[in-house]
Amino acid sequence: MKLAQRWLPQYVRGRLKGRLTTRPLHVLFCLVDHFEPEWGGADLATQLARVERWATEYPSLARRHRDADGMPPRPTFFYPAEAYHPDVVETLAQLCRDGFGEVAIHLHHDGDTSEALARKLEQAKVHLSRHGLLARERATGRVRFGFIHGDWALDNSGPDGRYCGVNDELQVLSRTGCYADFTFPSAPSPTQPRKINSIYYATDDPHRPKSHDTGEDVVVGGQANGSLLMIQGPLTLNWARRKYAILPRIENGSLSQDNPPSPQRVDLWVRERIGVRGKPDWIIVKVYTHGAKSSNAAVLLGPAMDETLTYLETAYNDGAAFRLHYVTARELYNLIKAAERNEPGSPGQYRDYELLRACGELRGA
Repeated sequence: MKLAQRWLPQYVRGRLKGRLTTRPLHVLFCLVDHFEPEWGGADLATQLARVERWATEYPSLARRHRDADGMPPRPTFFYPAEAYHPDVVETLAQLCRDGFGEVAIHLHHDGDTSEALARKLEQAKVHLSRHGLLARERATGRVRFGFIHGDWALDNSGPDGRYCGVNDELQVLSRTGCYADFTFPSAPSPTQPRKINSIYYATDDPHRPKSHDTGEDVVVGGQANGSLLMIQGPLTLNWARRKYAILPRIENGSLSQDNPPSPQRVDLWVRERIGVRGKPDWIIVKVYTHGAKSSNAAVLLGPAMDETLTYLETAYNDGAAFRLHYVTARELYNLIKAAERNEPGSPGQYRDYELLRACGELRGA
């Protein structure tokens, strides 16, 4: 586990969490997709075919599943801004209009400047908004977006300085309307921050990279305190999958052909109890994939995902001990802000707390 010494101390501290007694526990399940139809240098026809596969196959999978609020699982497709093509995005937008997902911004860039980065993000907002995508503030109508950084190199965090170049990236993201970053965990990549299994505010230091290495946890009764909200997924050790039959493998919430979803992994994700401090009964499970890649799409649209969703609905939605809520990235942000303000009751009622989905009411789900 190369470089694990950076985050293992916090992992060990996390093992010391006490038992939860509050019931029911609300499990907020969010799938974020680094959705790259252009993966591998694909031509337009291949890109369209990859997106059309999702548009054709995903609704039938999603319709077989419901959470405690009657909602189907809906991924958030983080579309790469640098690869924008209107025909590809329009096909994806129709899937979202039909109630089977939402869209946010993904970006790969290298050797960039703050000014150029801001222009790219603003242009991405214009492009995606033309299709009725991205979120809008309830109070002002301002366009907002969730973000995942390409190559994990947020805030110039790669050790070789590649795939970013901007030391004040958190500030640039905030200024251009980013409501939260969903990039991490990235282990075993060296871009992995020290802080793990956390929902926290990171404060940008424009004079150094990787300002999100540390930050202040979001707490009930607190307020935004930093440049950008960081929403992390689970990072733990999976002793059921061993390397050389001895060492545990890293569990980082990645869903792929090589590491498909499974009931056993679900239990690991829930066990990390990621959430807002002071709201222990709201447990966040944010996992990720690269779903446009054909080999991964076969997993995400096939029996392994179907079985995993069924297990979620069986083990974590009995109404007494657990209630399951399928949420998009935007909805997850809204629920985190509601928890921060100690709103009472079920989290399902706060899906549109601050940010609205641009596509309007769901239909067809």
